[in-house]
Amino acid sequence: MASQPQAAGKQRGASAVVTDPPRPTAARGSEVVVRTSGGLVAGRRTGGVAVFRGVPYARPPVGALRFASPRPPRPWRGVRPATHFSDVSFQSVIPNRPVPPSSEDSLYANVWTPDPHGRRPVLVYIHGGGWQAGAGSMPVYDGARPALRGDLVVVTFNYRLGVLGFGLHEDLTDPLSGHCANWGLQDQEALLRWVHANAAAFGGDSGNITVCGTSAGGASAWQLALLPRVRGLLRRIVSISPSHALAPATALTPQDARTAYESVAGRLGTTVAGLRKVPAAALAGAWQELFAPPAGQRAIASGRWYRGPVVDGRTMPAPDHTLASPAVPVLSIHTSTEGSFYTGPASPQPAPAPREESELRAAVTEVLRLAVPEAGADLAQACTTAYRAAARDARLPDDPLSLWSEIWGDAYFRHQIVRFAERHARQGTTPLYAMEFAHPARAPHTGTPHEATSPFLFGTHRLPQYAEIFGDGPVQRLLSDILIDTVAAFARTSLPHTANTPYWPPFTPDAPSTLVLGGPRVAQVEHTPKLAQLAFWDAVGWAPRL
Repeated sequence: MASQPQAAGKQRGASAVVTDPPRPTAARGSEVVVRTSGGLVAGRRTGGVAVFRGVPYARPPVGALRFASPRPPRPWRGVRPATHFSDVSFQSVIPNRPVPPSSEDSLYANVWTPDPHGRRPVLVYIHGGGWQAGAGSMPVYDGARPALRGDLVVVTFNYRLGVLGFGLHEDLTDPLSGHCANWGLQDQEALLRWVHANAAAFGGDSGNITVCGTSAGGASAWQLALLPRVRGLLRRIVSISPSHALAPATALTPQDARTAYESVAGRLGTTVAGLRKVPAAALAGAWQELFAPPAGQRAIASGRWYRGPVVDGRTMPAPDHTLASPAVPVLSIHTSTEGSFYTGPASPQPAPAPREESELRAAVTEVLRLAVPEAGADLAQACTTAYRAAARDARLPDDPLSLWSEIWGDAYFRHQIVRFAERHARQGTTPLYAMEFAHPARAPHTGTPHEATSPFLFGTHRLPQYAEIFGDGPVQRLLSDILIDTVAAFARTSLPHTANTPYWPPFTPDAPSTLVLGGPRVAQVEHTPKLAQLAFWDAVGWAPRL
């Protein structure tokens, strides 16, 4: 859940673009030194790839640069070590999610490359975390496996999060860039410009950059592709399980954002502009207090679930569903039961699982009210009735937990993902390929939850913390290889075809055109699964209306 570049050429507030790409230097033993636009950096060769960790792509946004547009990193003398990850971007504690040391000084990139010579496709990955948590350095996003197997240059990075990354207020306007909103999106744009300028140093092709992301990162990849000033920097996108930012559920309205910063400033005894000088922990604490009451009891009506990008006319011109489809090839991936991420034991918003009908209706009512504040028992009953009928027709489980997982996942992920794909197929100018990832998690987890794709895309399902959820046998390793090969092929040619997948045409709503990866047949092209249950959201006019 889930997340831009400046105008072409040099522009104040963006990372500088160099005209002559820097060339790599020779390796010394296991050390590998390359020249970036900021200076020399030394990574390490390990396991068949050269890894560069903690390479600055922007100046630390601290002090007077808090709430400022990202500035190019200051050049350095000598060789800068690039062997350790930076701190993660400052973030508040999320339930069930331990937070490593975090800092405002976090705008760094990590690069994996088979060899700093050559011109390989570049895969830029944007992490998820609801626009408020996560980091490119998390173990799940280790880029070694896709870099080596896919012969790719893989880039992960951090961007500003939460109150420091996503909001809007004119009193925070940057005098150089004129921006006053969505600093995390601005970071993503700066990173993409840095990659374009420095890809050759790491053996990458600056003319062949694919932007990929999951959850908030999947939505960010889509948003980047919608910006005209960015289209020359990326060739295609892989949007995985996005929940597009839309008030009131997953974004603040501009006016609510203004009110939020003014309220937080009042709580802290300062002005909005004065928030640049408040300790980060105090700022985040006041922000959390503002949103701590139940959604219906807050002074601010929007930002009910997550608080992602705010429509500002620049970094986010308008809600995604009101804009044209991306004019680049798209690989759209979702999981078969997105909602089981939120109804399972590792949910970031834990709540007791419903065991009977009354508990199910209450749980569904809460989900519906995130977007429709007036939703009541009647709408919840209509929803559960429709889903139970669809489940029985499809011979799927219809117990309260299963229905709750399906309803939650469809409401905020799968409904819009499928409808966006349908709209792109009818109105877009480029191919869109649709995939459903269906490898089931082990009990007590259920279904194929949101974010289940990441351990397989990066080959990190083998790590103990993921192997106990998804397994690490021959089937899991084959699925990981197929997913890596699919994304690598798409990043290389815009065609996601591999030796282990059947012929897979661009998405067509009325024909078998969704690759289902996982399950008894491993990889099979089918009609969109579980399509009937999505009809409920169309019938009630669920936003976004596509």
